[in-house]
Amino acid sequence: METVLVIGAGKSGIAACELLKRNSDEPVLFDSNEKTDVAALKKTLGEDVKIYVKDLPEEVKEKAGTVVLSPGVPLDIPLVEELKSEGKKIIGEIELAYRYEKGSVIAITGTNGKTTTTTLMGEIMKNYAKRDGGRDVYVVGNIGNPYTCIADETNDTSITVAEISSFQLETVESFRPKVSAILNLTPDHMNRHKTMANYVAAKERIAENQTGENTIVLNYDDALTRETAKRVKAGVFFFTKNKEHTGDVEGARFVYMDGDDIKYEGRTIINVNDMNLIGTHNFENVMAAVAMSISFGVSEDIIAETIRTFKAVEHRIEFVKTVDEVDYYNDSKGTNPDAAIKAVEAMKKPTILIGGGYDKQSKYDEWIESFGDKVKALVLIGQTADDIEKCARSHGFTNVIKAESLKEAVDICRREARPGYAVLLSPACASWGMFKNYEERGTMFKEFVESL
Repeated sequence: METVLVIGAGKSGIAACELLKRNSDEPVLFDSNEKTDVAALKKTLGEDVKIYVKDLPEEVKEKAGTVVLSPGVPLDIPLVEELKSEGKKIIGEIELAYRYEKGSVIAITGTNGKTTTTTLMGEIMKNYAKRDGGRDVYVVGNIGNPYTCIADETNDTSITVAEISSFQLETVESFRPKVSAILNLTPDHMNRHKTMANYVAAKERIAENQTGENTIVLNYDDALTRETAKRVKAGVFFFTKNKEHTGDVEGARFVYMDGDDIKYEGRTIINVNDMNLIGTHNFENVMAAVAMSISFGVSEDIIAETIRTFKAVEHRIEFVKTVDEVDYYNDSKGTNPDAAIKAVEAMKKPTILIGGGYDKQSKYDEWIESFGDKVKALVLIGQTADDIEKCARSHGFTNVIKAESLKEAVDICRREARPGYAVLLSPACASWGMFKNYEERGTMFKEFVESL
C-alpha cells in the first residue's frame, strides 16, 4: 500500500482519492483553503481518509511517495517545489488515471473547441461501438467527468474519449493516446503559463509518448499547430478549411472543406448545411472529429450520420429563447478572447454583447476588432470591465455600458436590443470571482432570459 498525497479538494482531487481507495492505496487529501469543508469531504470519502487544510504536517510530506496535483494547482507554488526537491514523484489526475487504463484513448486539447469536439467524438465512438460488438465508451476529462472516476472500469476493448487541458498536460508522464488532437493554439491562461512558448509546450505534451503507430490530428490553418507537426513522432493527419492546402505536405492526410462540403480523399463526408452546428469554428471541430474517427477506423457512414444529428453542447453558442423578436444566445464557455471572437463571427444579426469576468491577463484588442459593424453595444461585468472598456475605446468602440451583475446586464440588453437583434453572452473571460464556473454563469444567464 502506497501513501499518495492528493493536493486540491475539488472534483478532480476527490475522484483521485476515490480511485486510490478502490485500488488499496492510502490517499491523503490536502487543500490550502482553510474554508474547505472537511466534514463534507469525510462524508464523501469516508472517515478513514486523512484530510488536511491550510497547513500540511511534515510527517505527511515525508511519508508520501507520490503526489497527485489537481489541475488548478500550479507546479511553481512553494509546496510543490518543496516536494519536487525532496524527490517526490509529481503527477496529475490524468497520469494517475492512465495507470489504470486498459483500453484505447482518444485525447483532445486546444485553446477552443475542446468540449464540442470531445462530445461529438464521444457520440461517434458510441455509435461505432454499437456496430462493433457493444464496446464500452467513456467520455471524460476537462469536460466535467474526471478520468479517475472510470479509469479502473476500462477493459481491453473499451474506448476512452478525453478532453485534456494544458494544466492537466503539464504533469503527464506515460500518457499515450492512440489518437490525439490539438485543435488550435491562441493565447490563454497566461497568468499561469507566463509565455506562449510554455503554453504551446504544455499542449504538445499530449503527443509526448506517441509513436509512429499512433496519430495526431492538427489544424493546418493554425501556424502553431502546423509547426507542431515537425516535432511529433506520431503520424500526422491535418484538417483545413482550404482545399488548396491539401498538396502542401507530400504524403500527408487531410480532411478539408471544398465549398460547403467536408471531404476526405475526394469523398464528401457531410455538407455543412446538413449540420445543426453553426459557425466556421464548428466546421473546424467537425473536421477534427472526422480525422480522428477515420484514424480510429470508424466507417464514414457512421461519422456522417452522427454529425448530422449532433447538436451544440450547452453553454457554447447555445440558443436560449426569442423574446420580443430578439434572439438570446448563451456562450458562457467563451472564456478567452479567441473563443469569444468565434461566437461573434457566428452571429448573423446585429448583436448586443455581454463580456467581462475574471482577469487571466488576456489581451482584448483582436476581440474588439472583430466587432465590426455587427456588435452594436458591449455590456461589461466583472473584474475586467474597466480594462476591456479602455481597450474598446482605444479601438474607437464607444457604446460600452457597465453593469454590476449579470442580471442587470441582461436587463440592459433587453432595453438596448431592437427587433431583429441578437443578445450574446460570450464573456472572453473566466467566470471565477462572480460564479463558481462557466456552467453556473451560463445557467444563470438562461434563467434570467427565461424570466424576461
